[in-house]
Amino acid sequence: MHLGKFTLVGVGLLGGSLGLAVQRRGLTTHVAGLVRRASAVDECLKFGVATTVTRNVATAVEGADWIVLCSPIGQMKSLMTDLLPFVKPGAIITDVGSVKSTVVEAIEPLAESVGAHFIGSHPMAGSERTGAAASRADLFEGAVCVVTPTSRTPRAVVQRVTEFWSALGSRVISMSPDRHDDLVGRSSHLPHVAAAGLANYVLSPVHPSDQGRLCAGGFRDTTRIASGSPEMWRDIALANRRHLSRVLGVFLEDLTEFRRALDEENAAWVEEFFANAKSRRDAWLDQQSQETKGGTD
Repeated sequence: MHLGKFTLVGVGLLGGSLGLAVQRRGLTTHVAGLVRRASAVDECLKFGVATTVTRNVATAVEGADWIVLCSPIGQMKSLMTDLLPFVKPGAIITDVGSVKSTVVEAIEPLAESVGAHFIGSHPMAGSERTGAAASRADLFEGAVCVVTPTSRTPRAVVQRVTEFWSALGSRVISMSPDRHDDLVGRSSHLPHVAAAGLANYVLSPVHPSDQGRLCAGGFRDTTRIASGSPEMWRDIALANRRHLSRVLGVFLEDLTEFRRALDEENAAWVEEFFANAKSRRDAWLDQQSQETKGGTD
């Protein structure tokens, strides 16, 4: 497939990786990056994540065949409003946000108002690192990417966006925005809250100064994602607050049961808790390995 002019609105880790990926695969020769900071212009050009980089909305968006919103979720609606006068009819617009319902509800009608097409995307790839300097052309290879069409999305647009992510090496799954938010509330957003909670509690300055010296590999691995962008995760948590609040409640109930078993010295219950976790995670790892090898969804 050929993308024509490909515009990235925001060029951090995901935007920069998209820019590298589409160039490496020969999907386009024109990647335009729209950035906020003057320093980001030189940074993006230095790392080759775009062929042109600008702070001017019209320059970045005019004539674009594809537009990908890579900004924090909380900024997407206002940014899209700024883009509208320059979006050409027929353009395909998608995003890389971790929450879909609020984004789709806000952006889909705006795109339709100028004859463009918006469909939500969530490539489940990333890193605790941020910025264009962390970009990788292979970031999306083997990753699941969820696309979230609605009843208003033309079938041809769904097919084009599916082909796009597949061309980057992703395994594409299609589902409704709300179902996506329910599932990632458990699998992505809850773990980030848990990791941040552990980092906040264990590394709190109220504990003895030697506390950090006794935090080894297990703590480092468990809390790795707590080093992600606070601004991004603030927006994600608030945008998916309905689902995230519910799953947090269930998770806290599970932890309360574990605490009760400890207090009662219920060794069998505690062992079963750890055994179930090991069994379920091992089975999940096996499934992931099989899907990656088989190239299935």
